Amino acid sequence: MAAKNADAPLFLVEDVHFSYEGAPALAGATLSVERGERVALLGANGSGKSTLLKMLDGLLFPDRGRIGFMGQELSEATLRLDSFSREFRRRVGFVFQNADAQLFSPTVRDEVAFGPLHLGLPDDEVERRVEDTIHILGLGHLKERAPYHLSGGEKKRVALASVLAINPDVLLFDEPTAGLDPKTSSFLVSLAGDLHEAGKTIITATQDLSIVGDIADRALVMGEDHRLAGEGPPAAVLADRELLLRANLIHDHPHRHGGVEHYHPHSHVEGHEHGH
Repeated sequence: MAAKNADAPLFLVEDVHFSYEGAPALAGATLSVERGERVALLGANGSGKSTLLKMLDGLLFPDRGRIGFMGQELSEATLRLDSFSREFRRRVGFVFQNADAQLFSPTVRDEVAFGPLHLGLPDDEVERRVEDTIHILGLGHLKERAPYHLSGGEKKRVALASVLAINPDVLLFDEPTAGLDPKTSSFLVSLAGDLHEAGKTIITATQDLSIVGDIADRALVMGEDHRLAGEGPPAAVLADRELLLRANLIHDHPHRHGGVEHYHPHSHVEGHEHGH
């Protein structure tokens, strides 16, 4: 898939609007992502960050506005073109917040093999990718197990393995640490760093402020009005208390010491976004 413009951003989002049955999810989102970037999309539940991520994967399409991928429009029409669709699906991988949404094969091994087989790779290459990916994700002891019988953390690893086996250039993570134990969360954050060092573009939608500095070099904040409220290096964004309060990513919690009341910002408990 040759880009029309070699200098075009990897993704270009221009004035994108989207609603779920009349309920706004995005109201004029505009942003760009360059090849090799690590970007965090931050926002409270319902801000539109997961909707935007799904649009970057061609799972949803704007009601109004435009999304470009490497200089070509990303739309229902272009994804109906076999040449564009095959190359796009090879280049871009999506890891859902709920791993059950992408696990459907009878065994872990079959799940990891599905993507490479769908790409039409030779059997020996499929086998190599499956074994390598299962090893990287620490799934060797589970490869003949049924995915739906696994724990939440194990399912997340299998879902990630199924995407990595395709060897995409771009990885889209939707709430990667939601509902996971600290050990699995730490593993996934570390692996995302390794993947970026290997040249992958990483885009993560999250409201888990504790991981932002480890997963991104640029943070974009979605406001509750479904627009981009601010952006910058993670350290600067995390230090912008007013921005985080406006975006409902933190709340002020009152404390009393010696009869004096003052406020500390607290981040919200990680939750589920239900597609918005």
